Amino acid sequence: MSETKYESKITSANCSAQQIYRVISNLQNLERVRDKIPQDKIQEMEIEPDCIRLKVDGLAQIITIAIVDKIENDTVKFGAEGVPMDANFWIQLKEVSPVDTRIKLTLKADIPMMFKMMIGGKIQTGLDQAAEMLSQFPYAQWQ
Repeated sequence: MSETKYESKITSANCSAQQIYRVISNLQNLERVRDKIPQDKIQEMEIEPDCIRLKVDGLAQIITIAIVDKIENDTVKFGAEGVPMDANFWIQLKEVSPVDTRIKLTLKADIPMMFKMMIGGKIQTGLDQAAEMLSQFPYAQWQ
């Protein structure tokens, strides 16, 4: 296996880095959107400020996603346990002005070559979609 790095396109949110950081650095904020998570895909979900544990349809074990590092108003880095490969994921923020913050998502994972060819494009598409979603989120309403 070789470590592969995927980076999203850079998107722009119409708010400050501080507003975004306050939301993404506390995973308990996911409680506010729990009803939007597809119930047929997630059987169980436990949310804490720095950690989410979930049982995903099709996987035998519980997946844990935890915040492993934070730099205020700049970066939130996540690690994953219970997945079939080593992976880290982070969200980077770059404030251009108080009403313009750039967002980039990065994923590093040890993906076997055979799977890399099959899912690499889907991972890239998913990262780009997630970055776009994060740029459109109403952060000011969550203060």
